[in-house]
Amino acid sequence: MDTILDALQEGRLFELPENDKAHTLQFLAHIIEAFPETTAGTDVVGLVTKREEATNTAIGKGWACPHARVSYEEDLMCVIGWSPAGIDYGATDGMSVALVVMYMVPDNQRNHYLREVSMLAKALETHPDLDKLHEADDLDDVRHYLLDLIETTKATVGPDARAKMIRLQTKEALDTFSFRDLSNLLVEPVTLVAGDGIGHIALAQNAELAKWLDSTSDVVERIEADGVYQNGGWRLLRRGTVNYQGGRVTYDCLAIKMMQGNAPRPK
Repeated sequence: MDTILDALQEGRLFELPENDKAHTLQFLAHIIEAFPETTAGTDVVGLVTKREEATNTAIGKGWACPHARVSYEEDLMCVIGWSPAGIDYGATDGMSVALVVMYMVPDNQRNHYLREVSMLAKALETHPDLDKLHEADDLDDVRHYLLDLIETTKATVGPDARAKMIRLQTKEALDTFSFRDLSNLLVEPVTLVAGDGIGHIALAQNAELAKWLDSTSDVVERIEADGVYQNGGWRLLRRGTVNYQGGRVTYDCLAIKMMQGNAPRPK
């Protein structure tokens, strides 16, 4: 379960903005697409969606592990989404899904991925405190739950994974470990208003994002056609559409941007 440890260490645990399954998969897939390790143009959303249509990836006990297989060589990586309310995922055990661990699986990492998911499934069968996941109040609770789960399986994991867990726990003792501080990911809500004769109006709290949207000419066209728009550092993801009288439409969106290094967050 070293990939999950990597995700914890690098701040890739996020509270999901809503509990809709399709939107959750899109949200996490777009985060993976924004990682510098992901080859430009990789349609993680499409790969994950196609896989999910073929096989439900819920593994029980409130967990799901969707994945995208890609045809290049890179490290196995994942991003973790936590839903406080739970997601109606269609799991065979009938439980709502609280944790969605989405993997990007390069060709050279397929065996690694299968071992990790197999180990995770076994851990979920034996871990004595599974109810703590559904009692979690915040990301810190979820993180401690994950570390406890991994602790119960450390006898069966390799030395590299144990070493990573020790480093992570040591770091926690040395300073305050905050996912939001360590994460370079910005996620901003956006509403686009469009209609005949008015072009488009972007409603966003982030000044840089609002300025970028105001300067684009084809954002509404692309959001309407593809559900996603990217031109520069921001990636805009459509979550919903509402039609009004007079041909006016609002698009409920999320904007995602991966900050580089220690660059300050825009206001």
